[in-house]
Amino acid sequence: MVERDDGYVFQEGRGGFYEAPFRRWEPHERGAMRFCRGRALDVGCGAGRVTLELQRRGRDVVAIDVSPLAVEAARRRGVRDARVLSLEDVEGSLGAFDTVVLYGNNLGLLGSRTKARRILRRLHAVTTPRGRILGAELDVGTSDDPDHLAYFERNTRRGRLPGQVRFRVRYRRLASSWFDWLFLSKAELEEIVGGTGWHAARYVDASGGRYVVVLEKD
Repeated sequence: MVERDDGYVFQEGRGGFYEAPFRRWEPHERGAMRFCRGRALDVGCGAGRVTLELQRRGRDVVAIDVSPLAVEAARRRGVRDARVLSLEDVEGSLGAFDTVVLYGNNLGLLGSRTKARRILRRLHAVTTPRGRILGAELDVGTSDDPDHLAYFERNTRRGRLPGQVRFRVRYRRLASSWFDWLFLSKAELEEIVGGTGWHAARYVDASGGRYVVVLEKD
């Protein structure tokens, strides 16, 4: 279960999302895979669905996740190179990558406007001259849910981006620490990306405000 800092609670990852084979992925994630090239970094790998598909295609892939148990699950499912590592700690010892994949709305790991710019510059440093980022996102501005709209308005009043959502994950009596997740419209994304060495080259869209952005180097 996922809890938002206004008390809103919802279930995440239903229907085998984290283990889904390629044919059951969301259409925008399937469609954007054609832009993945060369050596890849799978950020927030979870149970390894993206890495396993890339391995099947013959790619050299490094999978990272902050959860040791997620990494263990990925390894058990056949991921060859899975490491416990946060996006913020990615650095040159991993080698250079041609593509960084942030699927499952994992572009939200950028967290905030300031953190996003810092991370994007870091990814610029660990990617090749032809480096790309494939980032799955959700434009919360498409929502008509009154609970969500009230939350986004509260964020704006507090000087935060509307889609800068504070979450924690719960299981029975256990709870993680709070963390920020950044949902962005395309306009907000392009404003944040400016000056980081990246630009939005193209989008692959799906229903409900979901999209994958392909970021390329300036």
